[in-house]
Amino acid sequence: MNHSELDLTGMRCPVPIVKLNTAARGLAPGSILRARATDPAFELDVQAWCRRTGHELLQLGTDDGLVHATIQLKAG
Repeated sequence: MNHSELDLTGMRCPVPIVKLNTAARGLAPGSILRARATDPAFELDVQAWCRRTGHELLQLGTDDGLVHATIQLKAG
């Protein structure tokens, strides 16, 4: 299983979700994608993106203004 890290810090909406979507398209199904962002909107955006795309949001949290998301891309 592939693991990928994505640094989205310093970017503002909608750039973090656009870059997350692009990165996910380049990964194999079932891969784990970890993303971090400073845009507070990213927390809600990544939840909506996972619902829309069918990817599983494994973990989501904010630590000192940094939003961390761990996503497992849907298989097949």
